[in-house]
Amino acid sequence: MTTRFGLFVPQGWKMDLAQIADPVEQWEAMTAVAKRADEQSWDSIWLFDHFHTVPEPSDNTTFECWTATAALARDTERVNIGQMVGCNGYRNPALYAKIASTVDVASHGRLYAGIGAGWYEHEWKAYGYEWPDVKPRMAAFREATEIIHRMWTEDRPVVNGKYHSIDGPINLPKGAGGKKPSLWIGGGGPQVTLKLVAQYGDAANIGGGNPEVIREKVAVLKDHCNKLDRDYDSIIKSTGINVFPIDKGDDPKLATDKARGPIDWDRFSNDNNIETEDELANRVEAALEAGADYVIFYIPGVAYDLNLVDRVEQVAKRFL
Repeated sequence: MTTRFGLFVPQGWKMDLAQIADPVEQWEAMTAVAKRADEQSWDSIWLFDHFHTVPEPSDNTTFECWTATAALARDTERVNIGQMVGCNGYRNPALYAKIASTVDVASHGRLYAGIGAGWYEHEWKAYGYEWPDVKPRMAAFREATEIIHRMWTEDRPVVNGKYHSIDGPINLPKGAGGKKPSLWIGGGGPQVTLKLVAQYGDAANIGGGNPEVIREKVAVLKDHCNKLDRDYDSIIKSTGINVFPIDKGDDPKLATDKARGPIDWDRFSNDNNIETEDELANRVEAALEAGADYVIFYIPGVAYDLNLVDRVEQVAKRFL
């Protein structure tokens, strides 16, 4: 499968809009990154499905994922748009399927619809969602994924699950051009998540850029595919890399000062690979050799400096 690359836009979740006071200007900063990616060789742009900032909830902007996805679909012309990943607990899966079908049409078939079980406990409780234990949360996720898939591939499906049910919903249109949206399933759980990828997914997101983890998870996915008679090579294996590009010899603290904003240095440096473009290329090469074929970059500071998008794109183009 051809290697491709994606880019997160600054949405606020990682405090990456905190230095901009006006929410309209924050939105335009996010849109500017999306448009820059649309002009370049990027295959996709991405958003997080969260309501509160990390590493701690704070009184800072976080734009809602699906509203932003729909808007960016109309602000761009070429680039695909995805979520890493949609939280199953935040939307009834039948509603999720309908929303995604609508956005896929609005984007002319450029949607990468992400889904996962969810994990941000504080956020669930703050917004009034019941926070389930891991086992029922994963069971609900399993049922939801089946419902989403069937609403995109069948007419008036019926599912009677323990956590989610549908009774003949009419989901028209199912997607753009007579095709279903591309379903990206996030997480590396060997028993539930990766099996769901083999059953229903068009793509998996695993590993966080760690070659050892990628290698382990793609082996599990391949085993599930063999058991289910699914073509393993038809599934995209994506991973994410957080990076801030610097020149050789740069002082990392000085180079990243604008991007860090209110985030303390230790936390910033722990969450991001602050390295030269050659070092980043080596990191990408290791992920690809481990079994990934799609890399999604998060670059802090792009809301304030579009040149960072250009620099990382030059690294990505080495592999195209």
